[in-house]
Amino acid sequence: MIENNSKGKQIKKVSYTRIPLRLGFEVFGNGEISEKKKKEFTKSIKAFKLISEVFEVKELRACATSAMRNAKNGKAIRDYIEKQTGVSIEIIDGKEEADIIFSNFSDRTEKDDFLVIDVGGGSTEISVFQNNSLVASKSFKLGTIRILQDKVPSTEWDTLESWLKKNIDRKEKFDVIGTGGNINKIHKLLGKKSTEQVKVDELSDLYKELKSLSLEKRITKFKLKPDRADVIIPATKIFLKVCDELKIKELEVPKIGLSDGIIFGLDKKHRSKKK
Repeated sequence: MIENNSKGKQIKKVSYTRIPLRLGFEVFGNGEISEKKKKEFTKSIKAFKLISEVFEVKELRACATSAMRNAKNGKAIRDYIEKQTGVSIEIIDGKEEADIIFSNFSDRTEKDDFLVIDVGGGSTEISVFQNNSLVASKSFKLGTIRILQDKVPSTEWDTLESWLKKNIDRKEKFDVIGTGGNINKIHKLLGKKSTEQVKVDELSDLYKELKSLSLEKRITKFKLKPDRADVIIPATKIFLKVCDELKIKELEVPKIGLSDGIIFGLDKKHRSKKK
């Protein structure tokens, strides 16, 4: 739900449902989505559709990212689900994914120069803003599930490093914003208040502690769900890599991402129709 207040337009979540399908574990391993996952995916979309009907949602937009665009049978799965549920899933490329995520920051005026990093299971999207304008954006095949499965291209870390050097003026001061479920969870684990930033030293210390623990101990000590306890380590590694390259000392974590950008986009479209 979109609300207008003194701080501008903000999203108020009236319901949030997360189903960890983890399609990437199959796709980055064998290149396609199994019959079992197809059925689970279909049931999930049916569930989301029912939830949207309960809340009398006027328009539904479903976007699939890295796993679906890399799956050999991604389009066939999409077509099957649409026939079964009536929900059309858009398989968006890395650029559109980045554009949607970063639309959340299109009216950010208090700080002109900033970098947004969104870490997902299959990819990491990075965009650079200067003078409140998007000047560079790229999707990297650096995702948490790819790293866990050792499916990251051997040159991808070097590609990230080279791209940052090319597109970031080290003489300028850039604020860094982290988005995605893992950095949101890290923000919470560190006991941060809603607008409080994460210091990179704190992030580094947490990374070392998480790595020192077994999966079971991570789950127990930090009260993590199993599907978060494994991916949080590679996610932290990606954030630390970018911060190290840019000599950044702290991260902003506004806790907004792809879903928020989709909602803003739908709101913008409907507002333009009313004019």
